[in-house]
Amino acid sequence: MDSHEASLQNAVDVFQRTRPRLFGVAYRVLGTAAEAEDVVQDAWLRWQTTDRNAVKDPTAFLVTTTTRLALNVAQSARAQRETYIGPWLPEPVDTSADPYLGAERGEALSIAVLLLLEKLNPVERAAYVLREAFAYSHREIADLLDTTEGNARQLASRAQKHVANGRHASVSNEERDRLLHGFIAAAQSGEVEALERLLAEDVVSYSDGGGIVTAARVPLLGRTRVAQVVAGFHERFWVGAEVRWSQGNGQSSALVLRDGLLAAFISVEATTAGIQQIHFTLSPVKLRALAATL
Repeated sequence: MDSHEASLQNAVDVFQRTRPRLFGVAYRVLGTAAEAEDVVQDAWLRWQTTDRNAVKDPTAFLVTTTTRLALNVAQSARAQRETYIGPWLPEPVDTSADPYLGAERGEALSIAVLLLLEKLNPVERAAYVLREAFAYSHREIADLLDTTEGNARQLASRAQKHVANGRHASVSNEERDRLLHGFIAAAQSGEVEALERLLAEDVVSYSDGGGIVTAARVPLLGRTRVAQVVAGFHERFWVGAEVRWSQGNGQSSALVLRDGLLAAFISVEATTAGIQQIHFTLSPVKLRALAATL
């Protein structure tokens, strides 16, 4: 192996070791696996063509490159989502093999938190992700985002307050799993009263069909309304469907298959009052990555 081949092989080895972290950052900043994969691929192309001998810390270089590429994509994605048909949900990812998805912590991975992060501007979102999921210091975040340490601290603080204000006191994983299983069973049978017993009074149901498949064009609000609508679809949605249990975005979730094809991803966020949020991901585009794991 000549020196050029050895250098390229070393570049591949370094990138492969860092790749899970790169995808984890990009996915949390963007909320879609497809866009995150594109960003990681672009980072690889830049890593190939850079003067690697001049890079003192390859991991820092790759994370910086990935973060800044993701921020560029996020800016244009915000404009696209303003014209999105119906509620927008993050693209779910299978976390059965890696519950933290390349992060030191599982933070900023659940559908509910990713939805909250959508309200932040991309730079605030990146600061939150780097701080809460990957435990970067404010000094390191400043370097990654090309800003001052004081500004990095303010960005992370604003983002943390926004997420904290939007989150309810969550229940244990076991209780959330119990509520999810109960919800799926009640939805399959179309029992309105059984559904109402599981739902918080101010529950919100989001359905993302992306304008491709039939889905509610606005979030459904309130226990009675959500229970009635979910029950009303039990024959059309559930008859002939198969339910499989999975780990999506670090939490138990339900996969609904029809004729062997993935038709829906369902997850819930719960509090002591019951199910607080329901997420129906129905868009075939959003289900592509999960379908490939079946």
